[in-house]
Amino acid sequence: MGFFLRRLSFYIIALLVAITINFIIPRAMPGDPVTMMFANAAVQVTPERIAAMKELLGFVDGPIYEQYFIYLKGILSWELGISIQTFPQTVNEVLGNAVGWSLFLAGTAVILAFCIGSLLGIFAAWYRGSKYDAFISPGMMVVQAVPPVVVAMLVLYTFAIGAQWFPSTYAYTAGTIPDWTSWDFYKDIGYHAVLPLFCATIIQIGGFLINMRNNMINLLNEDYITMAKGKGLNENRVIFKYAARNAMLPSVTALSMAIGMAICGQLIIEMVFNYPGLGTVLLNAINARDYQVLQGQLLIMTMFMLFFNFLADILIVALDPRLRKGGK
Repeated sequence: MGFFLRRLSFYIIALLVAITINFIIPRAMPGDPVTMMFANAAVQVTPERIAAMKELLGFVDGPIYEQYFIYLKGILSWELGISIQTFPQTVNEVLGNAVGWSLFLAGTAVILAFCIGSLLGIFAAWYRGSKYDAFISPGMMVVQAVPPVVVAMLVLYTFAIGAQWFPSTYAYTAGTIPDWTSWDFYKDIGYHAVLPLFCATIIQIGGFLINMRNNMINLLNEDYITMAKGKGLNENRVIFKYAARNAMLPSVTALSMAIGMAICGQLIIEMVFNYPGLGTVLLNAINARDYQVLQGQLLIMTMFMLFFNFLADILIVALDPRLRKGGK
């Protein structure tokens, strides 16, 4: 419980710092979004109307500390303001429509990358020094080192524009009315998700592979592995029941952290494929200078990162009894 409370306190402080930075950055920029919005419209607007629009959107004049407490109050009540670009939609509605798609893409990609990378890493460790190990380990690390935007552009050009095997944009066929009770609609979603999901998965496999490979190599020298081999047990039983089972512990905690990082890291992939997740919302908000949406999105991404890092801290203590005994 002491460990839990210390980590919880740390993440609460980290969240407050992130919220403060999120508050300061837009206000440190010259001008304000309301004035820019009317300037871009090229129409004559009275100062009274500008002041009323500022109040409606939450950009009120006053001391900075008063604005800060109003901002904190809005976060605590989860009222993140009104979007300038999609007025009168609220920021909650704009981000709520996008976060589900990002979670679907990130969660599926991380689970696939974890399963594939861990399995490849297990065999790379067992057959270390072989041609398989010499090819698969550096090969996947090279793929991981390629910027996501390059991977996404290559996949888009090869399979969507060139071969035309898969659609190149959005999450379902244009003009389709979403019907969440129709199996055909889910198949359409899966068909459109193939390319962005492939990109989001392939760039993460290398990390899980190397992590599992290193964990396995450390365990293969343990006495109980040597004894299992000496007993003449089946090779697959030694690999999966004795070695991989214990080597999986650090990878499970890495999995929870990877989900939080994937949500932030796949933004570029969503932009390339015009996938209706947080990445596309972020791009549109930047182009429209929609600071309310930008603040809300940065807040959500920060909360995801901190939550999954906190979950990883809890998981490693819950799964490893040696750490619990060491803390007593």
